[in-house]
Amino acid sequence: MKKRTEIDFSFINRTLKTTCLVLLIFFPFGIYYLGFFSSLAILSGGIWGILNLILITMLVKYTLRPEGPDAGRAIAAAFIKFPLLYLCGYFLMKVSQFEVLHLLIGFSGFLVIIILKILGRLFTGMDKDTNENHGPEGMSAA
Repeated sequence: MKKRTEIDFSFINRTLKTTCLVLLIFFPFGIYYLGFFSSLAILSGGIWGILNLILITMLVKYTLRPEGPDAGRAIAAAFIKFPLLYLCGYFLMKVSQFEVLHLLIGFSGFLVIIILKILGRLFTGMDKDTNENHGPEGMSAA
């Protein structure tokens, strides 16, 4: 069995790119249908959610490594994420023109995209094992 020494973050990277694309496509139509401040709240919340996911990914990359954690980078990412990013989220919720519902839609938009990507992979069968000739290796006969 092949030993993996590195975590594959390609799913998260694709999710981030898709979320950015969806936000950019949504924003002009949202201005027309929802109004400027509602669309700006969703866009701002979406950017906050993207930054949050990037910082979570950085924390995982810096702490779960085969050669051991990189404490300096992990502390720097944690300092950016917890006090600074959450403080920005607090101030976003204090903007009087932004409704909390629109901010929450933006904050959780990437989660919807993750769920849709997983469902798409499930329904298209992209993760099924294509090797039909393998037996019950490693299993004991009962």
